[in-house]
Amino acid sequence: MLDILKNRTYRHLFMAQVIALIGTGLATVALGLLAYDIAGAEAGAVLGTALAIKMIAYVGVAPVAGAFAEVLPRRPMLVTLDLIRAGVALCLPFVTEVWQVYVLIFVLQSSSAAFTPTFQATIPDVLPEEKDYTRALSLSRLAYDLESLVSPALAALLLTAVSFHSLFGGTVIGFLASATLVVSVVLPKATKSERRSIYNRTTRGIRLYLATPRLRGLLAISLAVSAAGSMVIVNTVVFVQAQFGLRQEDTALALAAFGGGSMLAAFALPKLLDQLPDRPVMVGGSGILVAGLVATAFVETYSSLLLIWFVLGIGYSAAQTPSGRLLRRSSHPEDRPALFSAQFALSHACWLITYPLAGWLGASIGLGETALVLSVIAVTGLVAALYLWPSSADLEIEHSHEDLPDQDPHLQEGTRRGRDRHSHAIVIDRLHPEWPR
Repeated sequence: MLDILKNRTYRHLFMAQVIALIGTGLATVALGLLAYDIAGAEAGAVLGTALAIKMIAYVGVAPVAGAFAEVLPRRPMLVTLDLIRAGVALCLPFVTEVWQVYVLIFVLQSSSAAFTPTFQATIPDVLPEEKDYTRALSLSRLAYDLESLVSPALAALLLTAVSFHSLFGGTVIGFLASATLVVSVVLPKATKSERRSIYNRTTRGIRLYLATPRLRGLLAISLAVSAAGSMVIVNTVVFVQAQFGLRQEDTALALAAFGGGSMLAAFALPKLLDQLPDRPVMVGGSGILVAGLVATAFVETYSSLLLIWFVLGIGYSAAQTPSGRLLRRSSHPEDRPALFSAQFALSHACWLITYPLAGWLGASIGLGETALVLSVIAVTGLVAALYLWPSSADLEIEHSHEDLPDQDPHLQEGTRRGRDRHSHAIVIDRLHPEWPR
């Protein structure tokens, strides 16, 4: 898996991702403690609202950003967004009111909504071989897990010497370092697509996404992932400090247990995905999330919470790490920025549902009951994925092109079945505007 780091461009991008995510992880811990400092036992509701605002920014901004990512130079765009995020993080330590948290979170996450899909769509162009790209996805998953594992551990260490407000300084450093590393490499230019209106470019990714069965299944799995993830992210501080009466360092350790499970799964996934298709791995991960949420409803001790969070981390990674492979397989290079932006927006629409539910229900009906409600949502996502994403959708499909002449080059692709019929793996595009039946 580490061999792909020999590619200098990818190595610098990966380091930029790791450093920025560690800084983001410090901000995540600090934001939870800031919410607790402002609102006390109602921290879950405040944090749930802040994270809902984050999701609104993601859902609204990502498709528009994806449209401009097709035409704007990638490197200046990524660097500018890193600098904006650093500026917002610099303001967070001075927050004294809840509404200020909400405003700064919206600006910060709007920048992330433009940065992340553009960054993700660049990696398949840097690593065009699927085997290399699969390893890059696992490394990327490990980078995200550093946010859940290393960042809370580092935060716990720092909190012994400084106040949580100082953690935001680590976020600023992370974004500035990320911008520096992006500047240090030459990124491949985006493949030019045919000229389209802004509206067409903005909505194209979502239309391609929803027309592809495996991606509709991915969206359903994203619902299960968000149900489990929101329970962990929103209510860990309430479990540990309000219910168990423990310290800030114990909150960071609980988040680290979740990250540790996710990291363990990410290490195992490359070999597993060499042997198994994406669908059973992602469905199995979703099943683990459902079981973990049900177990959360009956948690009574801190040690049992750590164990459940670790198991949820395994399911979390297994359910979502292969998603980049699905997006790559479901698009032509010129459509990747739009499709990655669509995934970013639609998956975070799921978080927009589950984040506020996790916070508001946790504050009103109790944590155990909230876990059961979220487990029902996760089961719904799992069942929908099995229905929307049949295993046959990943195979070559025989279909006809009655409007194409017999010698059209496209009919020579795949296996020829007749004068105007052939079979191949389907990607929604101009020649295949709908999924063949």
